[in-house]
Amino acid sequence: MSLKKQFFKTKDTCKVNFSLPEEAVPGSKKVTIVGDFNSWDQTLGIPMKLKGGQYVAAVDLPVGIEFQFRYLIDDNIWEND
Repeated sequence: MSLKKQFFKTKDTCKVNFSLPEEAVPGSKKVTIVGDFNSWDQTLGIPMKLKGGQYVAAVDLPVGIEFQFRYLIDDNIWEND
């Protein structure tokens, strides 16, 4: 599990890249990110795509705010970072 942030000089947002190894969620069909930034609404979960053995997603978030999040696997299993 990893999290990388990319800040921009001309924007008030930060690109946050999430990655979760496929082996951390063996046999899963769907992985999404749910957190403060989408009001913990599972229907607004950010889908992660499987690429090269990693589930990955990128999200633009406002700078200067701390967000909590969790991974939601197959709509019923929660995983912390």
